[in-house]
Amino acid sequence: MTTAGAGAARPRAGAGGAGPAAVALRDVAKTYGRGAHAVEALRGVSFEIRDNEFFTLLGPSGCGKTTLLRAIAGFEQASAGAILLFGADIVDVPAHRRPVNTVFQHYALFPHMTVAANVAFGLRRLRRPEGEIARQVAAMLALVKMEALADRLPGQLSGGQKQRVALARALAPAPKVLLLDEPLSALDLKLRQAMRQELKQIQATTGITFIFVTHDQEEALSMSDRIAVMSEGRVQQIGPPAEIYEHPANRFVAGFVGDANFIPATVVGEEGGRVRCRTPAGLVLAAGAAPSPPGGRGTVLFVRPEKVGLVPAGQGTVEGRVRGLQYLGDAVLIEIDIGEALPLVASERMARLGQAARRPGDRLGVVLDPAALQLLAG
Repeated sequence: MTTAGAGAARPRAGAGGAGPAAVALRDVAKTYGRGAHAVEALRGVSFEIRDNEFFTLLGPSGCGKTTLLRAIAGFEQASAGAILLFGADIVDVPAHRRPVNTVFQHYALFPHMTVAANVAFGLRRLRRPEGEIARQVAAMLALVKMEALADRLPGQLSGGQKQRVALARALAPAPKVLLLDEPLSALDLKLRQAMRQELKQIQATTGITFIFVTHDQEEALSMSDRIAVMSEGRVQQIGPPAEIYEHPANRFVAGFVGDANFIPATVVGEEGGRVRCRTPAGLVLAAGAAPSPPGGRGTVLFVRPEKVGLVPAGQGTVEGRVRGLQYLGDAVLIEIDIGEALPLVASERMARLGQAARRPGDRLGVVLDPAALQLLAG
């Protein structure tokens, strides 16, 4: 954990506003090794993170998200480009002098120190007065609901409690930016879900910019003001969670963030502001404009499972046959063959199904609403 910091925690002013970005990245690149053995971890990454924003770097293992976080922290030296913190270039500033702190995946608490001593550690390194340290430690432990455990050692804490202590320790010096490297990955599902809401609330209360790294799509969608989806060292799309989920920029984003159906399609014309596409299941209409140039074989239609409608045979956009079902408790995923054995997955809530349970072999009509279909480059 870096321990430099400045200023007191401030109330949330909203994501955005006047003044420089909290973090601005300008063509940041990172290459490991040389020649034939060189590996490009980051490739010309450029975007801005706003002050007071909960910003998430989302992507699969090896996409460059942790390398980018470490470059902002100063633990990795960028091979090229600039990293600005509130307008000041920090590429050559050592990690311990950057006003940012990091919460790591495994917390890195000092096992021989009490909870209170762990939280006070960074403040003592900054040589803050003892009275200020005591007040800030008390405030941080209250913020993460750990006041009653101030005298315990880390070995006496649960995983969730350790996570709270690591967060309090990182927040105590009031950093301008807090970096979180998959801090919830070691927790069980129920605790992870509870901690998401706590982290979001803490970020809103402190007004500190949070940059959160995860490979968990649900985590990113539930917590973030904006998300940057990364793949192979590049940013594929940046936007609010609803935009990323509802309007993915390309096939990678659509497939990585949530469940997705892809239907091979060729654009054959336009009709009433909609695009007419030929698919293995027949002609269907999609909302939006035709790609330019039209008709490429790489074009696919994208639709989320929950937006695939199922009706009695003969009443849908196309016809299908149930191949299999996956029970999820409150919903069921239904795999359907449409046209030329093309698989399509639909999601139905159990409350809607009632007595009309689907069975393998059932024939159904499949409704593909043009408003729910999106053309993507394949």
